[in-house]
Amino acid sequence: MTARRGLLKALAGVALPALLTVLLASKTSAQIVEPDTSRSRVRLGPVLLNPTVDLSNLGVDTNVFNDPSGQERRDFTFTLSPKTDAWMKLGPTWVTGNVREDLLWYETYASERAANTTANGAWIIPLNRLSFSVGAGIVSARDRPGFEIDARVPRREVVYNGAVEARVGARTHFGAQGSRRRITFSDDAMFLGASLKTELNRVTTTGSLTVRHELTPLTSVTVDVGRSEDRFEFSSLRDSNSTTAGVSVAFDPSALIKGTARVGYRDFEPLSAGVPSFKGTTAAVDLSYVLLGATKFGVQLTRDVQFSYDANQPYYVQSGIAGSVTQQIYGPLDVMAGAGLYDLAYRTLPGVPNLLADRTDTNRSYNGGVGYHLSPDVRVGVKAEKLWRDSQVDGRQYKGYRIGMTLTYGT
Repeated sequence: MTARRGLLKALAGVALPALLTVLLASKTSAQIVEPDTSRSRVRLGPVLLNPTVDLSNLGVDTNVFNDPSGQERRDFTFTLSPKTDAWMKLGPTWVTGNVREDLLWYETYASERAANTTANGAWIIPLNRLSFSVGAGIVSARDRPGFEIDARVPRREVVYNGAVEARVGARTHFGAQGSRRRITFSDDAMFLGASLKTELNRVTTTGSLTVRHELTPLTSVTVDVGRSEDRFEFSSLRDSNSTTAGVSVAFDPSALIKGTARVGYRDFEPLSAGVPSFKGTTAAVDLSYVLLGATKFGVQLTRDVQFSYDANQPYYVQSGIAGSVTQQIYGPLDVMAGAGLYDLAYRTLPGVPNLLADRTDTNRSYNGGVGYHLSPDVRVGVKAEKLWRDSQVDGRQYKGYRIGMTLTYGT
């Protein structure tokens, strides 16, 4: 009965935060164009809405705490994720926003329950030759921040950003953008004896110049050069400056290939002389392609610097690839299979005893499932997933399974 009351309380807490935050602003892109409102399903006066719901992992998690000891602590769990995109036209300008709530439920281990809110949006001003965008966003969560930290810890992120873009030809645009992101962990956020507030509270300030060219009405290429600064509130050893450059391709949602792909270079220079630097390629790819209307391929690539909770290994280079294939078998029935592989290559301070200088942790996952489309917008399925981490450090390995149902509407 107590578990049911907790679930109802969590569900009731979704509506009010969603209404209050739907107009908060989002990460600004260098590409400033009028939004695509074709996905909207609901109209409330001047406001267009696209509500979606995703119910995932409705089943069993065999290793709730990512425990490396092999002690099995399983539980019934599910994640309910309502989301709403919103658009409102104000004269020649647009106000856009979206809000997402992830409700994570565990029946027995109440400490792992969470309600995580992400809200963002922007004010877009697309003029004839000069366009502007300003915005802000917020994340309020108690989750695992990345592959490294296994504890679900409270954190808050607030970002402000803006961009300007000038059209200098029929299809060429010059632009500039900047952002400021503050990440703070709660006072009691701990992992393996480390205070995450002390180690990871920081402000990241970025700025960049861009040149964008529209190859086709559905495809654009952008070249960017930028500078970023990371300043830590309590751990100045991690303070750093980065110079970045990259080329990205963006595909319209109605194009044959959908998504974005960016390949770049980062010159990461810590301000403390004892911290090793990094100079190398970076990547951020999220693409999908549908073959003959029946087979969907998806691929994600990532490579960049991430900060670690461990003061002796202040950062790591995360490189990874994930992919999936979904095949329509007959009518509304489909099957899917996917896999992911992510390496965390740590950089160690010189002269620290009992630490591996070339430590690399590897996170792997395999998943597969069967789905049935009840309608074009509603899909129900069953999914199984295996996850594990390999590490050269004792106590950092784990493995587990998640088996459960999924239900999606509008996603």
